[in-house]
Amino acid sequence: MECMLADVYLSLAISLSLCVESRVLGFRAAASSSASSFWLSFALMARALARPTLGLTQPADVDVPKSGDIIAVGVTERDIAEDENSIFQNSILERLDAQLSGLLAEAFSEEDFTGKSGQSVVLRLPAIGSKRVAGIGSKRVSLIGLSQSASTPTAFRGLGEAVAAAAKAAQASNVGIVLASSEGLSAESKLTTASAMHLVKILIRTVLGINDDTRYKSESRKLTLKSVDILGLESGPELDKKLKYAEDVSSGIIFGGELVNSPANVLTPSVLAHEASKIASTYSDVLSATILDVEQCKELKMGSYLGVAAASANPPHFIHLCYKPVGGTAKVKLALWWLQYQDRTCCIIELMKFDMGGSAAVLGAAKLIGQIKPPGVEVHFIVAACENMISGTGMRQGDIVTASNGKTIEVSNTDAEGRLTLADALVYACNQGMEKIVDLATFTSACTVALGPSIAGVFTPSDDLAKGVFAASELSGEKLWRMPLEESYWGSMKSGVADMVNTAGRQGDAIRAALFLKQFVDEKVQWLHIDMGAPVWNGKKKAATGFGISTIVEWVLRNAS
Repeated sequence: MECMLADVYLSLAISLSLCVESRVLGFRAAASSSASSFWLSFALMARALARPTLGLTQPADVDVPKSGDIIAVGVTERDIAEDENSIFQNSILERLDAQLSGLLAEAFSEEDFTGKSGQSVVLRLPAIGSKRVAGIGSKRVSLIGLSQSASTPTAFRGLGEAVAAAAKAAQASNVGIVLASSEGLSAESKLTTASAMHLVKILIRTVLGINDDTRYKSESRKLTLKSVDILGLESGPELDKKLKYAEDVSSGIIFGGELVNSPANVLTPSVLAHEASKIASTYSDVLSATILDVEQCKELKMGSYLGVAAASANPPHFIHLCYKPVGGTAKVKLALWWLQYQDRTCCIIELMKFDMGGSAAVLGAAKLIGQIKPPGVEVHFIVAACENMISGTGMRQGDIVTASNGKTIEVSNTDAEGRLTLADALVYACNQGMEKIVDLATFTSACTVALGPSIAGVFTPSDDLAKGVFAASELSGEKLWRMPLEESYWGSMKSGVADMVNTAGRQGDAIRAALFLKQFVDEKVQWLHIDMGAPVWNGKKKAATGFGISTIVEWVLRNAS
């Protein structure tokens, strides 16, 4: 499961602007009496971009109609406790229920709402003349369960996703969010670091939840949500920074997701290289691009990578973006992000476009790092882009290829092509003088079977590097699980006629794939491999998730001075 090609036309740019409003909502008591609400405005704009050619199909235009309002209340299981008089002990729920003349308590009872994660109830408020009941201007109140606590990354990601789902279902143009629990967003006038990160998670997941990739549909679902009002926080420089960060991360994830969603007949390796160059051009103050063609790759003796590309009519392009901070020298060359990007044949060929999810994460992260411009760190983004096809010029089982470090590989399985491209990419990365390397790859079905649809596997001999990456994933909310790098399994990867084979059967294949990559990493370099075949794709929505981008960027920021 090691690849496919996609398109790069970002049809939706998301702009966040901030202005403080003195809206008075009776249940805004979560914050101190002096705390005002802030208004977050998402201006959803369709960018005028060149349209790809897809036979008779053209990407649909985006229309932004106006309709609907909704108040979303995040509720934990502890928030719904009642006293002996069936009155909510939680002050926000008690005040809201009073304003709704008991409709809230009635809904909790009749809908069996307990605040568990994934639960939600939407109440449509009747209008009396031109006004809503109790003076609440919203047409609907949505109750969203947060499980036991409103202070975990998972809870806030879930809240943002639920808000987006409720807004889309109601075709809401304006959404207000309030937490019944005071443990989440701080009630103090000063925005804490924890509160800020919770805010970022809510906003990012809301933006991603309302975004539908409709570029290749003849008719698209109309976007309606324009603004999100989160109650209980003061405005200020720290909040402005977090809003800008939420904007950047959202745009980077959408960009990466649209790469994965796009078809191979639009995004060839040359188009991907062109889009990478555009990222470098947009952020030319910090990013530079080097694109190697076939001849240059031959000069570097990348026989493993070129062997995969040999069957395609579309030539490979080896992409290297380099980030250097503004106005100074980086203290360390501490990060390199890279991955293969390929097309392939497989039993689920119609879904193999998500098999380039790692390279999409790399380029999405490059775009995001270019926007954020972290100081004191040099970051290299490498994508060994090629197509793995079938033709008379392609690899066959039993062929032997030579990687750029001189090691020879007997091709025992042409469908295990990703590790062949990554081999030469790793050698190239080490030759750039990196101290730490992290690769992201939609690598093995074995890891998908082991960890399921939401968790990526991590393989590394470096405890220090693992600690840093896992800390970053805690902030991003993306789930990783460290897997064993069992050296004794390497014996089965030995070849009788070459240095190694590229695969040795299904059992433990994710481990053996990681051990294969390890053969191409300098022992002095810290290296970590993320096998992320399942989390890059949402089977229910039939769309990419943008997995990996947020964790990559969080890790880079943790290493920045």
